[in-house]
Amino acid sequence: MKTKIFPIFLIITFSIIFYVFYKGLQNSNIYTPEIKSEIKIPSFEAKEFFSKDNVNSDQIFIGSEYYLLNIWASWCIPCKEEHKYLMDLSKKENIKIIGQNYKDNFVNAKNFLIKLDNPYDLIFSDNDGTIAIEWGAYGVPESFLIKNNQIIKKIIGPLNEKLFSEIKELTQ
Repeated sequence: MKTKIFPIFLIITFSIIFYVFYKGLQNSNIYTPEIKSEIKIPSFEAKEFFSKDNVNSDQIFIGSEYYLLNIWASWCIPCKEEHKYLMDLSKKENIKIIGQNYKDNFVNAKNFLIKLDNPYDLIFSDNDGTIAIEWGAYGVPESFLIKNNQIIKKIIGPLNEKLFSEIKELTQ
């Protein structure tokens, strides 16, 4: 009798464990924070990517134009995937694309832009990631659509066809 109880107990235990893991895999635990619209952009000072001159956010985001701040890095695979959408957006006259190079090696980032082309009107460096933290970024890539020094849309993750269409529609 004892020899039959142990295998039955083992089967029941593994069945319960399997069921718990199976149910856990079905639950999507992706956290997407609630983004409040129309948030004022943070003020910052940084080094311009190529010239290494100091730039201030007040010098970058001027007037009532549309800006897309894109946080990117050469080591970021999704950044390469979204690059074609940034290139398409750079052809629009009513939006300026600002690049924030995040925790990246200068030579690698420069080669990234040489290989894939440069969609940015201005790029500044964020070598230690503090500017990204001030913006409330969770990683790379992330983008912020800005007008009148207000964030009107935050995009977590790479741009895709749907997001590209939304940006085009918002900036018309």
